[in-house]
Amino acid sequence: MSGCQYKKEFFKILEEELVPAQGCTEPISLAFAGAKARELLGEIPDKVIIECSGNLIKNIRCVTVPNTGNLVGVEASLIAGIVGGDSSKELEVISNLNEKHIVQIHEILKKDIVTIKLLQTPLNLHYILYCEKGEKHCEIEIKDLHTNIVSIKLNNEVLFEKESGNEEFCGVETDRSVLTVERIVQFTNSVDFKKLKTLLEPQVYYNMAIAKTGLERDFGVSIGQTILKHIHSIYGEIKAYTAAASEARMSGCAMAVITNSGSGNQGLATSIPVILYAKHKCVSEEIMYRALVLSNLLTLYQKSFIGRLSAFCGAISAAISSGATLTYIEGGTVEQIKMTIVNALANVSGVICDGAKPSCASKIVTGLEAGILGHFLAMDNHSYNPNSGILKTTVDDTIHAVGTMAREGMKETDRVILNLMLEKEKVG
Repeated sequence: MSGCQYKKEFFKILEEELVPAQGCTEPISLAFAGAKARELLGEIPDKVIIECSGNLIKNIRCVTVPNTGNLVGVEASLIAGIVGGDSSKELEVISNLNEKHIVQIHEILKKDIVTIKLLQTPLNLHYILYCEKGEKHCEIEIKDLHTNIVSIKLNNEVLFEKESGNEEFCGVETDRSVLTVERIVQFTNSVDFKKLKTLLEPQVYYNMAIAKTGLERDFGVSIGQTILKHIHSIYGEIKAYTAAASEARMSGCAMAVITNSGSGNQGLATSIPVILYAKHKCVSEEIMYRALVLSNLLTLYQKSFIGRLSAFCGAISAAISSGATLTYIEGGTVEQIKMTIVNALANVSGVICDGAKPSCASKIVTGLEAGILGHFLAMDNHSYNPNSGILKTTVDDTIHAVGTMAREGMKETDRVILNLMLEKEKVG
């Protein structure tokens, strides 16, 4: 069956996933719930209890929350949302914070009203927020997706309740069983260009804007500027711009990005290399947008088996997708696109996620290096042999195998990483 027959399903997946977010999506998720809690109570609570899955704590611990005066951590994320968040803005919930809000956030943080507990759950993205003010109290539960509220209670009354998402594909709302590399390429080549442009224009605008800001200002270790200083080629630009964008948002830059698989970094690594390479090769606008949808769908396909959060660095999946899309832009065949993915997965399937932070940018560079090398090999018609190591007979089986390794095989790795990160802290 051709990709044309899945246009409706593919668009539903893309519309669910390509959404704007300001700041790292894990702290912003807590801010979203905090804003919702304040809206329910009608005032700022004086007692807050948050029970979080380990992966959430891992990804919130070290990343700067935008518009808060460089605050980091679970408490700052929650209080920022409670004080000045607007839940209707979802992952841009704290975009309207101002100086008065920042002062108030700092004052509340001094009162130490937040208790953090480790939630015993099989899910990697799962938390329960309890807020209390006088005799009023509310509880909000979120699972699988960053703004996916599954339960709301006010004074013990259930106001809202729904079932979790698709368990096979890690809780997402849309069916991912239609995705294969072959169908994704067929969809890429046949879909209406105008619809693609409407869907993907924000990704080009937002993600390139933060990349340029990341290169113009000093964030983290200024990895983008360093790469440009030493690597003078389009491949150096690809790595520099993408890493600079990531470093900026991990360091608290308040500019929004278009996400992929619930991650801004994955959205950046999926899109910026493709945009830059398309412009470098002077291809038409249509080819650039078709390349972008290919890269986005390849990332979504890989992440469908891994899940939103895991011990496997998701930016690697996104960077591999970009590498495969360079092959597409160069006129590579479907087989060469598959070979690019296999070559890259044979290389960097073991990069761990030890939480969101500025050094995520360097992992993106590592992923892009693997993706670019995979592309070079594929264009010379070289590919690693199937059934060697984790590689399977087909690219789809290999993607599934890597997902199983990341989701199931790396659970103990995830636990050890979290314990190492928190061994000097008190989390109940």
